[in-house]
Amino acid sequence: MTGLVVSDPTTSGGVRRIRLDRPDARNAQSPALLYDLDRALLEAAQDPATKVIVLSGNGPHFSSGHDLRDPSRPEPGSTVGTWGEFEAPGCEGRLAVEEELYLGLCRRWREIPKPTIAQVHGKVMAAGLMLAWVCDLIVAADDTEFLDPVVAFGMPGVEYFLHPWELGPRRAKHMLFTGEPVSARDALALGMVSDVAPVDELEGRVDALAERIGRQPLMALKLAKLSVNAMVDAQGQRAAVDQAFALHQLGHAHNQELFGFPMDPTNLRS
Repeated sequence: MTGLVVSDPTTSGGVRRIRLDRPDARNAQSPALLYDLDRALLEAAQDPATKVIVLSGNGPHFSSGHDLRDPSRPEPGSTVGTWGEFEAPGCEGRLAVEEELYLGLCRRWREIPKPTIAQVHGKVMAAGLMLAWVCDLIVAADDTEFLDPVVAFGMPGVEYFLHPWELGPRRAKHMLFTGEPVSARDALALGMVSDVAPVDELEGRVDALAERIGRQPLMALKLAKLSVNAMVDAQGQRAAVDQAFALHQLGHAHNQELFGFPMDPTNLRS
């Protein structure tokens, strides 16, 4: 798999580590990387030796978001959802692409029955938030900054829109309206992350947490995860994300009509 490093869980007490490995691109997410990540997560989910999955990133940042330099779209036969017509003109093609690559994959990864931990550091930017938010726990280095600057690009936020659930409504609005980052310590106080560690202690802290979780009965872990996810869905999260995704597509259509480009290019150039 290109752009990933995957560990053997049999040498680490059932903990499988999946590391984004595009440091020169700040772990920007191309379609190829997302499909490789999907395959790695599926393999971990189905591997009886894996009890806990840890997702991290190599280089100075966890992830800088979408790789805007890579315009490629899903190829027929490689998709995980039922959407197609990715090359269709107008809103139809873009809706299909984003439902598959972003919203669809995020929801698929959220439903992995085994515990998942995001080990984050540096910047967790825009679509980087989605990779962290699909995980059950987030452990952050004390240098971590969480930010979603896409309102400056004429968009309401990333496609898997969980900002109010993760930060609370007013801090979510502040983050989106200003583009200012949320620090690791603030994220801990808000409940978005489960622990903060010094940079040089981060991996050891995550290893200890994963090993502790891995000592629990796997069936009980699966049922606990399903129970929490079901409760959040019953509170309306899934329907709210659907509404936000529809508004995201409206933003693309608005920008396309005004600028001939799906995002406001003014700040993209700055």
